[in-house]
Amino acid sequence: MQNRKKVLIITYYWPPAGGAGVHRWLKFTKYLREFGWEPVIFTVQGGETAVEDQQLLQQIPKGIETIRQPIWEPYALFKRLKGQKKEEKVYSGFINEQGKSSWKQQLAVFIRGNFFIPDARMFWIRPSVRKLKQYLVEQPVDLIISTGPPHSTHRIAYHLRKKTRQPWIADFRDPWTNIDFYDQLRLTPLADRLHQRMEQQVLHRADQVVVISPSMQTEFVALAPNANITTITNGYDPADFQERPEVLDPEFSICHIGSMNKDRNPVLLWQALQNLLSEDPQLKEKLKIRLIGKIDHSILQSIDSFGLNSYLEKINQLPHQEVLQEMQRSQVLLLAINNTPNAAGILPGKMYEYMGAQRPILAIGPPQKDAGKILRKTGAGIMHDYQDLAGIQASLKEMFQAYLSEELSVDSKGTEQYSRRHLAGKYAQLMDQLIH
Repeated sequence: MQNRKKVLIITYYWPPAGGAGVHRWLKFTKYLREFGWEPVIFTVQGGETAVEDQQLLQQIPKGIETIRQPIWEPYALFKRLKGQKKEEKVYSGFINEQGKSSWKQQLAVFIRGNFFIPDARMFWIRPSVRKLKQYLVEQPVDLIISTGPPHSTHRIAYHLRKKTRQPWIADFRDPWTNIDFYDQLRLTPLADRLHQRMEQQVLHRADQVVVISPSMQTEFVALAPNANITTITNGYDPADFQERPEVLDPEFSICHIGSMNKDRNPVLLWQALQNLLSEDPQLKEKLKIRLIGKIDHSILQSIDSFGLNSYLEKINQLPHQEVLQEMQRSQVLLLAINNTPNAAGILPGKMYEYMGAQRPILAIGPPQKDAGKILRKTGAGIMHDYQDLAGIQASLKEMFQAYLSEELSVDSKGTEQYSRRHLAGKYAQLMDQLIH
């Protein structure tokens, strides 16, 4: 450890928090030591997260220094306005499990978007800057990385960068003003300007900006042409897939892992299944639709409208290790890309873990954009456009026939470039360049 360089990683999401926001830096932290970097984690104490997964604590490398800063968040007010119980979790991705939103929910969204900028974790910024400023005097580091959302992490690093000489990487797992639900925040012109100004400050002050997809990089370059912006994608950890289930699901299972908001509703998939059920009696006996995670009410309505309720198995949340088992057990893995203007740059983290599971991927989204290109290049799956009913139906039919013949499998190539260790090596190389 004496010869390792030190990197301070500012992240809101850290075990025992679960969900997609945790895994990128939990896995980078696991492998960075191999490339000469010692991570120091700065995270929240007592934060409001949508998912908890105690099992993830076991994946934190031994001896990693973790600094936790208490936070005050306005979620008690937010829950009261939305009519949620105190113990219920708040989800930030605009998933409505109850159906039509009330005026209270709309008011809560308005308050959230216009009074808590850049996000509801804004009250964490000032005490965190104060604490880290003192820490860096006593325990200097070679580099600072902030990962968001929430973008309050970038604001912490922004203020630290103004006060210190340490290089700073702003790591964006999702866009800021280009996020798919930005227009749903009901922003006033003033709030919109504040978001854009803060975003510009981060993009121009950071020594390096890292994003997770090529199209997302193009969007950020358009926002800040003079900023240093590069892509390092998410990935999967082969070590997570060493214990494989002995048998696959006996049913023809189509499994989606993770949250599904209304923009991810693959309506034509449900229609294609309805059509095939009317044609093939065997499918009626074998079909299973398994959705694991938070599901928007509109999607459940859609499934019901196509007469598929009897085939649906809905599971709210599972620990990550159990999710990996479900992936590997499934006959087909469903990937639904948001049908939104920024769809080109959406590369869900689950896509890479689907690759690690080595089961056929059926994706709905733009075939010629980032996710579609990766699936096509690796042979890990097939992507159909949102309006391609005939193509979706043909793929389902082909997969089902292969399932009946016990030949449904995938032979992907080149997925090792998305291994967490390989990507950590790329990140370490970038970090080395910034301090030399």
